[in-house]
Amino acid sequence: MLSAIHFKEFESQVISATYQNLMIGAKVVLVDIENGLPLPEPVASITSRAPNGMVRLRLPASFKSGTYYLLALNGHGARVAQSSSFNVG
Repeated sequence: MLSAIHFKEFESQVISATYQNLMIGAKVVLVDIENGLPLPEPVASITSRAPNGMVRLRLPASFKSGTYYLLALNGHGARVAQSSSFNVG
């Protein structure tokens, strides 16, 4: 099963994305392109039984602007999908 995550928009400190074929327990994290490391927060967990849906990540007020991508990890922590890069800020 091929999973996917697609960045949709950044508005009012919230990143919105759609996902396909992610199961309960999957996590979506934000990765800074500059250093390639996932940020410790925000993290969104997939809790819906439906494999397709939308996820929102609220950024803290102190969040630094830059270029990022979304990374989806399955329940075991393995990479299953990555969005294209986008700018925040």
